[in-house]
Amino acid sequence: MFKGIIAAMLITSGYFYTSQTDTAEASIKRGKAVYTANCQSCHMAEGQGIPGAFPPLAKSDFLMQDQKRAIGVVLNGLNDEIKVNGQTYHMQMPSHAFLTDQQVADVLTFVQNNWGNKAKPVTPAQVKELRKK
Repeated sequence: MFKGIIAAMLITSGYFYTSQTDTAEASIKRGKAVYTANCQSCHMAEGQGIPGAFPPLAKSDFLMQDQKRAIGVVLNGLNDEIKVNGQTYHMQMPSHAFLTDQQVADVLTFVQNNWGNKAKPVTPAQVKELRKK
């Protein structure tokens, strides 16, 4: 009976809830490392970008509108005029197709869940599917 009570307390306290939360947290942690190594020099440490040169990722309407597009930008780069939060940017972002599917998923999960952004985690399967196209 005592074991049953402890098990019930652990379950109701959320102790055994690990699947989605831990996966997202681990992805965000890995994504921060990918961001620091590959994205931070242009988009800055807090995702604020450089006005007129590199768009912000923090509270970015462009980033958050379409997860598939965001994956495509990381994989294929971007050489186009875009509007981010009402400001026009004409920039050239290189392809980061050298990153693994997991790294792309992790870095996007990181940027889409920091600096005022909130989104579902990007999965390696989503990246793999778009990489094929």
